[in-house]
Amino acid sequence: MRFGSLLRLGLLALCWGSSFLWIKIALTGLSPIQITLVRLVLGAAVMLAFCLVTRLALPKDLKTWALIAVPAVAGAVIPFTLFGIGEGSIDSNVAGVLNATTPVLVALLAVVTGAERRPSWAQFAGIGVGFAGTMVILEPWRASGGTLAGALACVAAAALYAVSFIFIGRFLSRRVAPAALAASQLTVAAIIMIVITPFAGLTTVRLSWPVLVSVTVLGLAGTGLGFLLNYRLIADDGPTLASTVGYLMPAVSVLLGALILNEQLDAVTIGGMLLVLGGVALTRRRKIRTDSESATLATSTSPQSATGQPTGPAGLTNRAG
Repeated sequence: MRFGSLLRLGLLALCWGSSFLWIKIALTGLSPIQITLVRLVLGAAVMLAFCLVTRLALPKDLKTWALIAVPAVAGAVIPFTLFGIGEGSIDSNVAGVLNATTPVLVALLAVVTGAERRPSWAQFAGIGVGFAGTMVILEPWRASGGTLAGALACVAAAALYAVSFIFIGRFLSRRVAPAALAASQLTVAAIIMIVITPFAGLTTVRLSWPVLVSVTVLGLAGTGLGFLLNYRLIADDGPTLASTVGYLMPAVSVLLGALILNEQLDAVTIGGMLLVLGGVALTRRRKIRTDSESATLATSTSPQSATGQPTGPAGLTNRAG
């Protein structure tokens, strides 16, 4: 692995893994909807500026924009808000760990929808192990109502990310270059939030320097820069390397939660996290070989291979809340 790629991978893990910390701090002065609005507007601004500087064209036909509206809602508007709601009652480190279930849910949905034609036994085992890890983290037999509801909101957000990834892999990955797709997705999501917020997000705002800094970093780095780094990694090194950020993000969220917010992480949650990450590893065992073969084929047959465009759900990377 080149040093530049390693550096980008580490920076991406920091951008996305720290998002749960910034959400937790921002909640002291803003509602989940307000946080989602600001981070989407700032994130869209970063991606649109990148497309403008690099002269990367956005989609021009209405059908493509209509398709992009689906991941804009399912992959940004709703899950971003759900993570804000969830962190109202659970720690940021737990939210970061629950976010790691996304690849397991992608594998499950790929099997259910037929996107994965020949799932292996390792993938089935990974889904089972990942589900067991999620149950260990949730502890529905011990958790209080508010805590369980917050954790379930984060799981629902991860499930929506999975739906978004499957949809992008099936309907959009071959229509739009990755960076242009990210810019378009964030732009549509930001417009939706601008429309929604006056009706659902006009609650009391308690601004402070920590709130302003956290929501700004969340938008510019956790959303905008994170998308840029992700697609640069996919373009330079392929989706398999980019997907390894999913293993690093929980560690970042746990470490930052402990160091900055003094959050505690018990042995049960750590065990659940290890089960989830083990499930992720199992679900990706066959996908790694498939990605390599697909990349070789794409290099020789597809003019779009230079953009690092994913060929399906396996080429899509987990992202932060």
